[in-house]
Amino acid sequence: MFFGVEGMKSIKKPEDGLCSSDEKSSDYRSMDRKTLENLAVSAIREHRSLLAADQEVYDEWTRASEDPSVSSSIVETLQTEFLSRQRKSETQQSELSDIIDALGYVPEVPEDENVGELK
Repeated sequence: MFFGVEGMKSIKKPEDGLCSSDEKSSDYRSMDRKTLENLAVSAIREHRSLLAADQEVYDEWTRASEDPSVSSSIVETLQTEFLSRQRKSETQQSELSDIIDALGYVPEVPEDENVGELK
């Protein structure tokens, strides 16, 4: 599944769930260059946003781990949240890689002023 790119649908095979990376790459390669570039830019922005949000959770988890007044259940909850976010980021990064491979280059994407701000 791909996170945050509007108009992007999961590619599924009826018999076994999600398609392989090679099958997705093939689907991307069939897209026109402008559509693929727009998809890549959106995916890069989403990736940056995910990384910034992940960093916030990691920082909070680290602070909580070092503070003896914070209960172990809160620390554990933050750890679980961070690990869950990492799995989502890995999935999104893999999807981004497939898109960029099909495009053949990494498009320039200016830094977004809002990256790092939690919504």
